[in-house]
Amino acid sequence: QVQFVESGGGLVQPGGSLRLSCAASGFTFSMYAMNWYRQAPGKERELVATINSAGASTNYKDSVKGRFTISRDNAKNTVYLQMFSLKPEDTAVYYCNGRIWGYDRWGQGTQVTVSS
Repeated sequence: QVQFVESGGGLVQPGGSLRLSCAASGFTFSMYAMNWYRQAPGKERELVATINSAGASTNYKDSVKGRFTISRDNAKNTVYLQMFSLKPEDTAVYYCNGRIWGYDRWGQGTQVTVSS
């Protein structure tokens, strides 16, 4: 059974940092690209960052470039999203995602709130 479990969200002041983690299980993690999405209240879910299976290639939404870093540890079946210089507009539920065996799979999400 494919499963993603996110953690690391919370309340942070503008300019602060957080690191999100997503622990994956039920499939060969090292064979699949992984993504982080986010969804703010009243808005559509949007792709934030992507990393390929080996961790050698990454892509980011323009508004987070230079502030967010996606990485992975294939030995731990975990993907991370390090977030720096957080802004109120980064407030959202963040979801781990992978297209596994032809289907989009999602975690339960972790709330990130950026507010003073």
